[in-house]
Amino acid sequence: MERTKRKLKTGIVTSDKSNKTRIVEVSRSFRHPFYDKVLKRDAKYYVHDEKNESHTGDQVKIAETRPLSKLKRWRLLEVIQKAK
Repeated sequence: MERTKRKLKTGIVTSDKSNKTRIVEVSRSFRHPFYDKVLKRDAKYYVHDEKNESHTGDQVKIAETRPLSKLKRWRLLEVIQKAK
């Protein structure tokens, strides 16, 4: 039986203070349906990072997964770009 398709997102790591947990901020922009203005919204995701490989400022790709704790529902797939 094939697994269902998981959601993928890319964002920037904003906190790496916890062990094996990262906070990733994902930005999205959309046009308001009535006012036709482009709006920007940010969302924070708690991400499981098993090997502690990402750090603050890194651009990462995350995938949806089963609940790992009270807040963690995402896991780290890869570090796209290291922070400068």
